[in-house]
Parts: sequence; C-alpha cells; structure tokens
Amino acid sequence: MTERKPPGVSFESWADRQIREAEERGEFANLPGAGKPLPGLDKPYTEQWWVERKMRDENLTYLPPSLALRKEAQEARERAAQARSEAEVRSILTEINAKIDEAIRHPLEGPPHRLVPFDVESAVREWRSDRSRR
Repeated sequence: MTERKPPGVSFESWADRQIREAEERGEFANLPGAGKPLPGLDKPYTEQWWVERKMRDENLTYLPPSLALRKEAQEARERAAQARSEAEVRSILTEINAKIDEAIRHPLEGPPHRLVPFDVESAVREWRSDRSRR
C-alpha cells in the first residue's frame, strides 16, 4: 500500500479499494493471531499499556529501587545459607550490607525498605550450626 491517493477520489473509497485488493491478493490470510481476540481487551486502559505489554512479552520486571534492594537482600540471605564456606557467607553479607548502609544514608525511591544490615557473625554461626545438623 505504497501508492498515493489519487486526486479527486474520496479517501474512504480509496482506502476501501486498497484493503479489498490486498484481501484479494491474500495478504491478510494466515496472519498471526487470526481468529483470536485482541489481548488485553478485558483489562482496564492505562496510559502505559505498551510499556506493560513490552515488559510482559520480553519477560522484564521493574521494581522501585527500595523494593529491588529488599529483594536483593532476601536473595543474599538465601545465597549465604547455601554458601560453601564461612568466607563466602561473610563476603555475600558484607556486600549487601554496604548497599543497605548506603540506602540508609541516602534513601532510595519507592516505599521504605526497612532494612538493617545483617549481623555477619551471627549469620556465620547460624550457617555453621546448619552445616553441623546436616
């Protein structure tokens, strides 16, 4: 549909002719999603619908920085519990503690993170105890 609308022809009839000719050539046959409802019609309209769709299609996520730090702290706790050595436990928790300290000094955007630095020595004792029970 690259040709221009000829002068003197109404836009509607020109567009209708373009669609009819493309349909006759089979250009609308077997399009992806043919016969399926349009996605998201049952959801309320939001101005950022295309961002939400792109994130869903590409399996992306976004958290405000304060919530991302909470998630990172939880993941650090889990990694520390699975660590292979005391040194690894200390390294993991020291790294996240530095980020938590920074967030306490300079609050992040988003809801309050309510995090306090991990007690590294207590975590090491817990890790040791957990290892001895296995």
